[in-house]
Amino acid sequence: MKNILTVMKKELRRFLGDRRMLATLVLPGILIYVVYSLMGSAFSDVMGGTEDMEYRVLTHNLSPTVATITEQSGLNITYVACTDCAEEHSPEAIAESINEGGYHAYLVFPENFDESIATYDPALGLPAPEVKIYYNSSDADSATAYSTLLALLDALESSMTNRFDVNMSQDVTFDVASEEDVTGMLFSMLMPLLLVILMFSSCMAMTAESIAGEKERGTIATLLITPIKRSELALGKIAALSVMSLLGGLCSFTGVLLALPKLMGGEALGAVDASVYTVSDYAMILFIILSTILVFVSLIAVLSALANSVKEASTLISPLMLVVTVVGVSGMFTGGAQSNALFLIPVYNSVQCISGVFSMSYEPLQIILTVAANLATTGLFVVLLTRLFNNEKVMFKK
Repeated sequence: MKNILTVMKKELRRFLGDRRMLATLVLPGILIYVVYSLMGSAFSDVMGGTEDMEYRVLTHNLSPTVATITEQSGLNITYVACTDCAEEHSPEAIAESINEGGYHAYLVFPENFDESIATYDPALGLPAPEVKIYYNSSDADSATAYSTLLALLDALESSMTNRFDVNMSQDVTFDVASEEDVTGMLFSMLMPLLLVILMFSSCMAMTAESIAGEKERGTIATLLITPIKRSELALGKIAALSVMSLLGGLCSFTGVLLALPKLMGGEALGAVDASVYTVSDYAMILFIILSTILVFVSLIAVLSALANSVKEASTLISPLMLVVTVVGVSGMFTGGAQSNALFLIPVYNSVQCISGVFSMSYEPLQIILTVAANLATTGLFVVLLTRLFNNEKVMFKK
C-alpha cells in the first residue's frame, strides 16, 4: 500500500504541476457549459421569438370577442384594422404586409363572425365559419405570433364546442415564407457551425503532424539547415497544408450541402433548395473558407512548433475545437454582428459572413473586412512561426 501511495503521489504531482494538463482537464467542462448555454439561448431565440416583443397583427373584420379575450389574457398583441383589405387578399399582398409592412401576422375573420358562431349549429352539416391566420415561418417573431394566436383561438373554439375552424382551407397557403426564406433560415443557422468544425478538423488532422511529427522523428533539423529562409519554410508549409486542408474542407462542405436538404426533409416538403444561391454567393463562401483555413493552419502550425511530439501537439490543439464550436454557435443567433468592427475578429467574422451569405443579408464590406482580417492574422502567425523556427531551444528541446 505504501508503494502504491508513493506512485499515486508521484503521478498526481506530475499532473498537477503541468499547467497544460490542468487546462486540458478543466477547459472542456467550461467550454461545454458555454456552448450548451449559447445553443439553448439561440434555439430559444429562434423558436420562441423575443420575450418582450409586441406583436403587431393586421386584421380584417376583427372579432370583438377575440379582441376582448386578448386584452383580458394580457397578451402582448396589438391589432391593426385593415380597412381597405378584401377578405380574399392576394398571397403577394399578404406576404408584403407581413414581410415588409412591419406586421407579424395577418388575421382574417368572416363578416359578422360573433353572430355566426353564436347561431351556428353543427347538426345542420354546414361548413363552420373559418378564421385565417397568415404568417411567415422563417421569421421567429412571426412564427411566435402565429402560435400565440392559434392557441388563443383553439381555446375559444374548445369553449364553444367547435363552432368555428382555424386555417382549414386546403387550397390556401397560410405560411407566406418563400422557398428562399426557409432555405436561408435553415442554412444560415446550421452551415456556419458545420463549416467551421469541418474546416478546423481538416486542418488539425494534417497540421498537427507536420511540424511536431518532424520534431519527434528528428527530421526537422534537415529542413532547418537547407539554404532557404526560415520565413520561406514557414510559408511553404502553411501554403501546402492550406491547399490540402482546403480540399478536405471543400469535400466535406459539398457532402453537407447535398445532404442537408434530405436531412431537413426538403425533398419531401419542397422547402429547402440550395439552388436559390448564385455562383457569386458560392464564390464568396469559397473566399471566406480559404481565408479561415489559412488562419486555422497557421495557428495550429504555431502550436505544433511549440510541441515536442504529435501527442503533445494534439493536447495543445484539442481545446481549440471547443472554442471553435462556441464561435460557430454564434451563427445561430438571428441578430448577428451589429458593428462592422466585429468583422475584424478572426473566425467570428467568418461565421457571421457565412451566416449572412446563406441568409442573403450580407454586405460586401463585411466580406472584404473578413478576408482582410483573416489574411492579416495569418501573416502574424507566419511571422511568429518564423521566429520559432529561428529559436534553437524551441526546435530542438527534449
